Amino acid sequence: MKRFIGIVIKIVFSRTMITIILLLVQLFWLLAGFKWLREYSQVFFAVMVAISAALLVYIINKDEMPEFKLAWVIPICVAPVFGALLYLFIVGDWTNIGMKKQLNKRRKETEQFLHTDEKTKKKMEISNAHMANLSHYVETEGGFPTYGNSSVTYFPTGEDKFIDLLEELRKAKEFIFLEYFIVERGKMWDSVLEVLKNKIKEGVEVRFMYDGMCSILLLPYSYPKQLNAYGIKTKMFSPIIPLLSTAQNNRDHRKIVVIDGKTAYTGGINMADEYINEVVRFGHWKDAAIKVEGEAVKSFTLMFLQMWNASESESEDYSRYIVQNQKCTVRSSGFVIPYGDGPSTSENVAETIYMDIVNQATSYVHIMTPYFIVDNAMLDVLQYAARRGVDVRLIIPHIPDKKAVFAISRTYYPDLLEAGVRVYEYEPGFIHAKIFASDDEKAVVGTVNLDYRSLYHHFECGTYLYRNEAVADVEEDFRKVLESCIEVNMEYYKNIPVINRLMGRVLRLFGPLM
Repeated sequence: MKRFIGIVIKIVFSRTMITIILLLVQLFWLLAGFKWLREYSQVFFAVMVAISAALLVYIINKDEMPEFKLAWVIPICVAPVFGALLYLFIVGDWTNIGMKKQLNKRRKETEQFLHTDEKTKKKMEISNAHMANLSHYVETEGGFPTYGNSSVTYFPTGEDKFIDLLEELRKAKEFIFLEYFIVERGKMWDSVLEVLKNKIKEGVEVRFMYDGMCSILLLPYSYPKQLNAYGIKTKMFSPIIPLLSTAQNNRDHRKIVVIDGKTAYTGGINMADEYINEVVRFGHWKDAAIKVEGEAVKSFTLMFLQMWNASESESEDYSRYIVQNQKCTVRSSGFVIPYGDGPSTSENVAETIYMDIVNQATSYVHIMTPYFIVDNAMLDVLQYAARRGVDVRLIIPHIPDKKAVFAISRTYYPDLLEAGVRVYEYEPGFIHAKIFASDDEKAVVGTVNLDYRSLYHHFECGTYLYRNEAVADVEEDFRKVLESCIEVNMEYYKNIPVINRLMGRVLRLFGPLM
């Protein structure tokens, strides 16, 4: 009985449940306001119907994916007034307008530091004309250059990254920047925090930024004050203000560490114990990360400073944190392209990079992602690659952290299997790694999931590796994980309970909003 009560309490007070409750409260007030206005003002109702009609015309003509349009057209048509209010409230994103404007301003301030040098450009052009074009695209549209002279270390588990991170943090002499989506007190964060406190005493500058969703349950709302008292400059990105905030869709999903401008980390691993399997939540937690050393660290340094200064009224001297003419002699072949993406720009750099890898593949494309909710364009690209003989394989979790998202992900199985895409579920637990590997020469490791939230709503980052030694490590990890997977076929899909398949089909309609 006590165990049952404990489980109920855990569910009721979970981060997801509290978020749902807060959103439902917002919906309640919208519905109550709509009902009151409808009863007392026929004029208002007529105006809102006109606005709904105008919104439908606007949405249909908007330069946006059909899936996004359909997800909003249905509620507006079914409940014109409420649907219109909900659209204006959420898509209008009124609380983030100033932040996005400031972020674009900071990008312009850092442009002078973010250019591919001529030597690297020429090497890329000689190496591969198409990759030279992609490099140009990422720099002109995303704002991030291509680097040589950079080494990469791949970590196939959170445990490996955690051990290495602590060692590198202890070596810091000048500054440490940390940016995370999830931070929870426990072995991992407590260990890092202890090192940071010691570094403050040594005179090292430490800045720490984490997403405001943590304040819902994981950390006290006043936690930045506590860390600032230690000397750690701390910020919450876009703090959640229930009933007022429309920023739930635009979270800082990035995971970045920069040490002295010489070493950087990114990948799927957050600052919480499940990521290093100290706490078991959904079976074994499989994640991945990379460490970058050398010239490419510059992009992560400026990526962090851009976001940090988005909430500042004045700019700072970015050159203080840029290390010039770094030398790498170990594992520094090929090219490294760190990049960021997010809703403050119109170009979907992260999705374009993924699609380009699949389109250009001639031998194989191997993918790990915790969530698979894609638009028709991405689905078509994967199917076409498989149909032209490319070995396309996809690994997702067998034990999900979000059952609704998992139900949607499984609805794609028939289409993928019919085209020849091989699909696997990681039987020991939860896959949280976000990796692409292709043709023994390309790989991406970062924070970008294959779902609408990562590809369109969140602030994300990744690192594109081309002909770098670490590409082989990413592919080796993929093949090793395959050994612990269940391969999906149509018989497997048909054995999924009908209610789950039906729920997935219904929810898929609203996938772009989840």
